Amino acid sequence: MAHKGKEIRNPKTGQIIQFVQTQADTNGQLLELITTYEAHSKEPMAHYHPHQDEYFEVLQGALTIRLGGNLQTLQPGDKIHIRKNIVHSMWNATDDKTVVAWKTIPAMDTEYLLELNTGLATDGKTNADGVPGLLQVALMMNHFDHVFRLAKPPFAVQKIVFGLLTPFALLLGYRPFYRKYLG
Repeated sequence: MAHKGKEIRNPKTGQIIQFVQTQADTNGQLLELITTYEAHSKEPMAHYHPHQDEYFEVLQGALTIRLGGNLQTLQPGDKIHIRKNIVHSMWNATDDKTVVAWKTIPAMDTEYLLELNTGLATDGKTNADGVPGLLQVALMMNHFDHVFRLAKPPFAVQKIVFGLLTPFALLLGYRPFYRKYLG
């Protein structure tokens, strides 16, 4: 379970996330994090959050953001507000690490998705880029689609495809989340 001061590190992406305030600390109003991106991190899949706004402030280094198809680079002190339903991705394209203050409003259960993905990567259940296999993704995207959605294919197509894959994933022992990663 995420808690104030807890730190998780994704061994595949190198991203470190420190929990500053969790949903429990803020009565669900806010998830506040400090995240560190290693030098030359890879661009993650474009995504959006259907019910949450995100706020970022670069504390150290430079953060590259793809927002609405346009690239921009934020420097220390720069801030950006990404409204719900806006497709984005962010990473560190520089030679130095990047540290970012990150707030998600409302918190919902985003912290569980972060812990789950890091736990799967730690246990070697993702590819080299930190992405789980298709059956695991199908379950995760169905379970967490209220906080995180892939930009492509369209959401209606994702619901159909992931819905069709769900029974097979469950039969093969996959789960939408694992309590051991929430520890």
